[in-house]
Amino acid sequence: MSFYWIKTNALIKKLFPNYIWDIPNDDNKVFLTFDDGPTPEITPWTLAQLKKHNVKATFFCIGDNIKKYPEIFNQIIQEGHQIANHTFNHLNGWKTTKQDYLDNVELCKKQIQQSTPESFARTGEAINNQKPKIFRPPYGKIKKSQSAILRQLGYQIIMWDVLSADFDFKITPEKCLDNVISNVKSGSIIVFHDSKKSFKNLEYTLPKTLEFLQQKGFSCELLG
Repeated sequence: MSFYWIKTNALIKKLFPNYIWDIPNDDNKVFLTFDDGPTPEITPWTLAQLKKHNVKATFFCIGDNIKKYPEIFNQIIQEGHQIANHTFNHLNGWKTTKQDYLDNVELCKKQIQQSTPESFARTGEAINNQKPKIFRPPYGKIKKSQSAILRQLGYQIIMWDVLSADFDFKITPEKCLDNVISNVKSGSIIVFHDSKKSFKNLEYTLPKTLEFLQQKGFSCELLG
């Protein structure tokens, strides 16, 4: 795994002001996000943990996974969480042409719309009726030209303030937990992954993170 920031450097945030790295507030609000699902077993387990603590989160879903696992996707919506776009095929924007990238984002958007239960679509509770649209580039890698068009189309590009690094098999679950609780502050956008490769760290870290946030008086809110 290449170098990555656990706590996003302030200079990075200044260099890329058109991206949302955190949402400053004085109310101890933080924003839990999960990338790369829906995933059998992992996403339902994640939802159970959130439900246990009465917490809502934003799920940046891969369109192809939505297509493969529509029941799990619907469960995310039905339990009151937020759905967001993470491309259809988990594309690295730096390695993808502008048009191919934009087409893949659009494909994910259409899959979200097609897979959303009609009852939610009618009441405006589903992501396809939310404005502004919410998008996170896989790996956090996106070209300026791709970003410019997406923002013109009304997307908010969500990055992060705290990266759990649950995907990194070289770190211990204890280190993964410390990555979060040592860096979270009011306004933090925190990244986890509801994926198989992350589960060793997620299984240990998420329950303890939720307990920590509640003990410290943080509330978990939806983006947008």
